[in-house]
Amino acid sequence: MSSPIGARAGAAVVVAAVLAVLALVITLIVVLASSEVAARPRCTITAPPDSPGLPATWTLSPEQADSAATIAGVGRRLGVPDRAVTVAIATAIQESGLANLRGGDRDSLGLFQQRPSQGWGSEDEILDPVYASTAFYEALLQVPGWATMDVTVAAQTVQRSGFPEAYADHEPEARLMAVALLGQAPGAWTCTDLPATPAADPSTAAVAELAAAELGTRRLSGAQDPEDGWALATWLVAHAERLALESVTFDGRTWTVASGAWESGGPADGQLALRRLGQP
Repeated sequence: MSSPIGARAGAAVVVAAVLAVLALVITLIVVLASSEVAARPRCTITAPPDSPGLPATWTLSPEQADSAATIAGVGRRLGVPDRAVTVAIATAIQESGLANLRGGDRDSLGLFQQRPSQGWGSEDEILDPVYASTAFYEALLQVPGWATMDVTVAAQTVQRSGFPEAYADHEPEARLMAVALLGQAPGAWTCTDLPATPAADPSTAAVAELAAAELGTRRLSGAQDPEDGWALATWLVAHAERLALESVTFDGRTWTVASGAWESGGPADGQLALRRLGQP
């Protein structure tokens, strides 16, 4: 017959073993969760020094980065003022979170939640981010005095939202995205932990076609002046997942999908180049 002391000792051993196993399981869960978060694809924009009114950094998903690049790219093709790009991005953040939504309030669709019933175009047209961005800019530029309006007033005049003050909440990050995508903040836009094996592999011709549709040019290599070169380089990095890019180089600095950062590696020669994943 076992003694009470022996029974208590045995129970203590069992409890200790169970607690040790639980501690190990919890540790593994925490480590795995941390690894998953760390490996999640993301893009980050860092504000230039001495940039009052801008957040120091802003992080967004590759999908959001892709949408912002399209909006800014279309703005460059149309030759709109820089402020119009800020207004457009702030509007899309509020309306869709920079996602090309296939639904919304009533018949609202797309990046800007435009409505076919209100004359914005057909469903297929509105769900084309290039068409939707073009339509937004065209409507904005027709608003008398839009350039001197607060961002929220200009956006509301176009959108006629039920929450007219909400656009102002997104002006700082929209300005930061616009500054980077317009080439005014060299190396400010990075994307990290993008897949090294793309889900889709667009042809070189498809890359050029996207550039033509959004930017109005197929020329994505060769000599560029600093602002145009950084605008194109940033556009490429923001689209890197969709375009299956391995690296983007401008003016002696290179972003790679492996490092996710801009690194110096050559002469500051004003040359733009890109390399696609798997390209020989």
